[in-house]
Amino acid sequence: MGQKVSRNDFEWVYTEEPHASRRKIILEKYPQIKKLMGHDPNFKWVAGAMVLTQILALFIVKDLSWTWLIVLAYCFGGILNHSLMLAVHEISHNLAFGHSRPMHNRILGFICNLPIGLPMSISFKKYHLEHHRYQGDEAIDTDIPTLLEARLFDTTFGKFLWVCLQPFFYMFRPLIINPKPPTRLEIINTIIQLSFDAVVVYFFGWKAMAYLLIGSILAMGLHPVAGHFISEHYMFAKGFETYSYYGPLNWITFNVGYHNEHHDFPSVPGSRLPEVKRIAKEFYDTMPQHTSWTRVLYDFVMDPAVGPYARVKRRQRGLAS
Repeated sequence: MGQKVSRNDFEWVYTEEPHASRRKIILEKYPQIKKLMGHDPNFKWVAGAMVLTQILALFIVKDLSWTWLIVLAYCFGGILNHSLMLAVHEISHNLAFGHSRPMHNRILGFICNLPIGLPMSISFKKYHLEHHRYQGDEAIDTDIPTLLEARLFDTTFGKFLWVCLQPFFYMFRPLIINPKPPTRLEIINTIIQLSFDAVVVYFFGWKAMAYLLIGSILAMGLHPVAGHFISEHYMFAKGFETYSYYGPLNWITFNVGYHNEHHDFPSVPGSRLPEVKRIAKEFYDTMPQHTSWTRVLYDFVMDPAVGPYARVKRRQRGLAS
């Protein structure tokens, strides 16, 4: 089973999340960052091209052997689908068309969701915005592992399994921590997605559908691009709860690695986050950062000081401590 983790509880803190206060300080010193806020007019074309690429790939994968289908799903399709999940992340902040056209953003979210195979665009937005506003809240932030996860996957091998099973934890954890009734847009999202899936099966067969679903699942687990799930908020250095990564995988993930910058300025699209760092470099260069998402996965599994417990948590307001 491997070495047991050294932590036996989360990192409980009694301070506010750090991003709102840092945002205020940075804007006082660099008000020009406000000009970077707003939607990215090129985003919709990039995201649309990814969706089209995956649809065209179905003409190829439908005739592949299962071995080559899984290889292609891991090495190509899964990467595109993961990028589309991060496109949905951008869209959740209305960065595709701006706050003045919310339905344009939601519709593009439906489209980006299609190759992923499972409906998630609207549900992701519902929970992700709360992750920003209530970062670390024990009853609201569904990005934090449950106590059961932390206790069950507390060895080297257990952490390896946990990484592989990450997509399922992300799917079902919100239903346990912070369940919400489905909204009208979630129902629409589901109808559109299931209709697309039916069309894929009808015209391309089950293998093509499997290619989309397998790629989505594999690229959320033990995969280099999935390293950002752990790199963003797992505590690799005491006292720091958000970490950035500035490496080349940002090129295919809408700069999600610029995660401190993103939490500080969620209204700045990913394409402009490097400019935020350039302007306010003294704020970001001095913080711990990751140089490799693959290394993050390795360290998470092998380092006994890191594991599902290595998250900063805050008591929900009004609950007894």
